[in-house]
Amino acid sequence: MGIESIVVRKLPGLKKALRMAHIKQNPEQYVKRALRLAFYAAFALAATAFFVTAKTMPPQKVLVIVLVAMAASFIMVFFFLVNAPKGVIRKRQREIDKDVLFAGRYLLMKLESGSPIIATLVDASKGYGIAAKYFREIVDQINTGVPVEDALEEARNYTSSEKFRRVLWQLVTTLKTGTDVTGPLKATLAAIANEQVIEIKEYGKKLNSLMLFYMVMACVAPSLGLTMFLIIGSFINLQISGSVMYGILFLLAVLQGFFLVLIKSARPMVEL
Repeated sequence: MGIESIVVRKLPGLKKALRMAHIKQNPEQYVKRALRLAFYAAFALAATAFFVTAKTMPPQKVLVIVLVAMAASFIMVFFFLVNAPKGVIRKRQREIDKDVLFAGRYLLMKLESGSPIIATLVDASKGYGIAAKYFREIVDQINTGVPVEDALEEARNYTSSEKFRRVLWQLVTTLKTGTDVTGPLKATLAAIANEQVIEIKEYGKKLNSLMLFYMVMACVAPSLGLTMFLIIGSFINLQISGSVMYGILFLLAVLQGFFLVLIKSARPMVEL
């Protein structure tokens, strides 16, 4: 048993995460690649640490620094790569959630007009929205010989969007029971639309708090703090160099960027 097999046994959720992220590797292959890349990164950082410290420190300290740098970089890079599929899953979830309502309404329109489910899926896969990419994955599976019901069931099990899963569930139920899908699908889409309205309202409340926090931490506090710092510095004859001012400007720029990322990440992926 290789080391990658031992690691995979410690990560039982990796197989499903790779499938949901549509990474076409089995867990052993993915872990083996992550271990190899982590080793390369650890070796590169250790070599850099050695060349930086070799001429200024005794050999014992150099050895300790090199070993610590290698171990720390190996662990950080490996865990980053192992958790990278979760980031892909979140990205796919936000993409699907943004377009799921329009995709569901398109399916409903086609089904109400009498179009079969397979033809509806094919037409949806040729659409212009983001969801067309995910319908295309289902159609590609059907074209390889997978039954429509199994392809929809697999897509429902491995989709990263709970809302899209509910839409697919109505199609799967229709194929299993032979009932009319338009009524339940219409109710599901209405519930999703109501949930998105609630998400927008919650985002508005959260945005008010973020804006207040932003005004205090990124506008008022830096301006008043820097003014008081300069006044106090002039009283005690403190010499403020240009590098200090540039450092303060850099920290302020980082703070502004942090708030921009925070506000963007809090925005719900909603298209009504």
